[in-house]
Amino acid sequence: MSEKDYSKTWYKEMVGYQIWPRSFYDGNGDGIGDIKGIISKLDYIKSLGVTAIWFSPLFKSPQKDYGYDIADYKDIAPEYGTLEEFKELLDIAHSKGLKVIMDLVVNHTSDQHEWFLESKKSKDNPYRDYYFWRPGKKGGKKPPNNWLSSFPGPGWEYDEKTGEYYLHVFAVEQPDLNHDNPKVREEIKDVMRFWLDMGVDGFREDVITYISKKDGLPNGFPIPAARGVEHYNNGPRIHEYLSEYKNDVLSNYDCVTIGEAPMMTPKIALKYITEGPDQELNMMFHFQHMEADCFMIDWIRRPFNLRKLKRVFSRWQEALYGKAWNALYLENHDHARIISRYGNEKYRVESGKMLATTYLCQGGTPFIYQGQEIGMTSIGLPELEMYPDIATQNAYKLFRKLGFKHETVMRIAKVAARDNGRTPVQWTAEKNAGFTTADKPWFYINDNYKEVNVEAAEKDPDSLLHFYRHLLKLRRENPLIIYGDYKEHYKRSKKLYVYERNHEGKRLLVINSFVEEGVKFKVPAGFDLGQGKLVANNYEVKDPGANSFTTKPYETRVYLFD
Repeated sequence: MSEKDYSKTWYKEMVGYQIWPRSFYDGNGDGIGDIKGIISKLDYIKSLGVTAIWFSPLFKSPQKDYGYDIADYKDIAPEYGTLEEFKELLDIAHSKGLKVIMDLVVNHTSDQHEWFLESKKSKDNPYRDYYFWRPGKKGGKKPPNNWLSSFPGPGWEYDEKTGEYYLHVFAVEQPDLNHDNPKVREEIKDVMRFWLDMGVDGFREDVITYISKKDGLPNGFPIPAARGVEHYNNGPRIHEYLSEYKNDVLSNYDCVTIGEAPMMTPKIALKYITEGPDQELNMMFHFQHMEADCFMIDWIRRPFNLRKLKRVFSRWQEALYGKAWNALYLENHDHARIISRYGNEKYRVESGKMLATTYLCQGGTPFIYQGQEIGMTSIGLPELEMYPDIATQNAYKLFRKLGFKHETVMRIAKVAARDNGRTPVQWTAEKNAGFTTADKPWFYINDNYKEVNVEAAEKDPDSLLHFYRHLLKLRRENPLIIYGDYKEHYKRSKKLYVYERNHEGKRLLVINSFVEEGVKFKVPAGFDLGQGKLVANNYEVKDPGANSFTTKPYETRVYLFD
C-alpha cells in the first residue's frame, strides 16, 4: 500500500475501555456493579493507558437484556445509581483525561418504555406509529410476515387488547422503533442532545444498521434464525436517517460515533464511514473476525481457523487504509472470553499476550473489555438455569427444537454463551474476587479468581496486565502503529500471523504464533532482525537478531525499525 496521510483527530489516537456496569465493581455492597464502584476504579482504568471509557447501557431498564432494553433514555437504572452520580462520574473522568462514550440503543426500546405503553392502548393512539404494529394474516391468526428474531424465536408478538402484532427483531420485550416516523427521529435527536449537552463524548450505536425496514415488511428468506434480516440490515433509508442524525445533531458537537454493524463487510462499511462531508459514522464494530471458530453466529461451532481470521483482519486493514477508520477489539459483552476461544487456557498468559499484540499493533482505535487485561477466561457453566442471558435461553430452545440433545447444546453454551464474558471482574483473591462485600454477587465468579485477579497481576512484572500497559505505551510513542499502512506476510500459514506496518520511514514487524508446537520462522524478505529493536515479546529472547528461529508456544515478537 502507498503511504497516505489521515486527518488526525482525538478519537483516532484514543484507546477505549469497555465497562459492563453490572459486573465491573460493586460500590455499595448490594452484589451489583454500580457507578460508585466505577468512580472508585477510575485511577486503575487511567493507569492502563486508555483514554476513553465506553459504558454498556446505564439507562433505566427492566434488564431483560441487561440494559439493552431501555425504559427511559434520560435516566439511570437505580441499581447503578442516579443521574447526579453519573454527572459526578463524568466530571471526575474528564478531570483525569478520560473521554466518556455511552451506549445508545435506538433500534428498539423496552416494552416498559412510556412510548410503547402508550402505543398499546389503542390503534389510534398518537404513539402507535412509533413502533411497527400490523394486523395478522389469515384472519389475524398468523403473524404479518415470517420474520424471526435474532434472539431465536418469532419476530412478532400478538397483543390481545388491540388484536395486532408488534415487531421485535430481538427479544419480545424489545419492540422495534419505527424510524420512518419523523416524530421518532426527533425523539432520538432529543436524546442525543440530552447526553451530549451533559458532556458525554460520543456514542456506540447498538445495531444501528437495523433501523430502516423495507417498505411493506415482505417475507424473508427461510433460514432458521434472524429470518428477514435482509429486509432491515442496511435498509433502504439507513443512510438518509444517519445523515439526518449527523447533520442535525452530531456535527454540532466534538464527539465520536461507533456503529455496531452485524454482517458487515469493508465494502459496505465504506458507505457509512468513508472520511469526508458525507461520513455518517466515525467507525464500525463488525463481527467478521469473531467468526474464526464459528459460522455466522457463536452458537454454530467449527474448529478455529487462523487463515480465516487473518483474511478478515487484512481485508479490513487494507480496504479502509487512507479512506476510513478501523475500530479494533477482541472481546466485548456479546462474546465469550477470547483466550478461551482463540488462545489456550493452559498458556493463558502467553496466548493472552500474543492475542493482545495481534490486534493492538494494527491500525485503528482499539477497545479493551473489562477483565481482558488480566486474562479472564470463560466460566463455562454446566446447567441452563445458571445462564440468565435471554439470548442463551432462546438459543437453547431453538437448538432443542432442531433436534440437538440437551448435552450437546450445553456443550455449545459453555463455549458460546454471552454470559461467559459477563462474570464479575476479578479484583483480588479475597471472597467474591473482591468484586462485592455482599454475601452473594449477582452472578457466578470464575473459580480461577484466586490466581487470576488484578491484585496478583499488579505484583507480577511479567503479567498480562503489565504487557497491555506496555503495548499501549508503545502505541502512544509510535504513530506508525496508529497511522501506518499494513502488509501481511505468509498468508497461507495455518500457524503464524505475521504483518508489517510502515509510516514516515519507520517500520514495525509483528510476529505471532497461534499454536502450542514450535514453528520454524524465517524473517520476510527485506527485513534484518539484527537491524531492528525488539520492543515487545512474551518470552526471553537470547538472540533477538537471529533471522530464523523456532517459535515457542503462542510466542509473540514485535520489532521496530527506524
